[in-house]
Amino acid sequence: MADPGNHITVRDLTMAYGGFTLMRDLNFTVKHGDVFIIMGGSGCGKSTLLRHLIGLKEPAKGEIWYGEESFTRAEPEVREQMLRRFGVLYQSGALWSSMTLAENVGLSLGEFTDLSPSEIREVASLKLALVGLKGFEDYYPSQISGGMQKRAGLARAMALDPEVLLFDEPSAGLDPISSHLLDQLILELRDSLGATVVVVTHELASIFEIGNNSVFLDPQSRTMIASGDPKELLKHSGDPRVQQFLTRGATDVAGDR
Repeated sequence: MADPGNHITVRDLTMAYGGFTLMRDLNFTVKHGDVFIIMGGSGCGKSTLLRHLIGLKEPAKGEIWYGEESFTRAEPEVREQMLRRFGVLYQSGALWSSMTLAENVGLSLGEFTDLSPSEIREVASLKLALVGLKGFEDYYPSQISGGMQKRAGLARAMALDPEVLLFDEPSAGLDPISSHLLDQLILELRDSLGATVVVVTHELASIFEIGNNSVFLDPQSRTMIASGDPKELLKHSGDPRVQQFLTRGATDVAGDR
């Protein structure tokens, strides 16, 4: 049984595609309220790990626990109930182009709640307001900027008031100012919702600005080689691979955090 003090526990996880092992022996924990960063070089399996955490890919070995419940061994109906406690923001935003922002946000509310259409509209408007998109309910994704699409995707991820928010490269394609604003929004929502946040990112500014816990995946050894607060890893990790990643021309950025 997992420690009830941990929100997410990953034990002895091996990720594989057929006979190819992508990562092995992953062991880490995420505390309630953490902003947990999954980091590492290109091709190391960051997004694949996120897919394991939400059940889109099954482990070749090992288990994932949420609190004291095994997500890996849960029966399908139990897993479905657990999934309703998650909110996911995909890299592209993944909004339905034929739906307005309010319709996108209200989609899961219509499927998983007994709310009336007017109540769904009201909740969708509230979620959009929380991410700074008040008044944009009837806009289509093509009518707003990339940064606004990311925020709309975040509003949709929050629709069912999740306990865990998971983001796949949320800053991808954004300019530095929009990326910084999104980072600040993630922290504000974490605090207001009391949620635990898991973020896949390679952006140093985001890693040091929002992360207080992390795991570092190494494609050469095909396992994790560090975990903990990124700022502490920058100061104290003696592994040159970790240091090289965390000081990619951005030591000044990290030092200012």
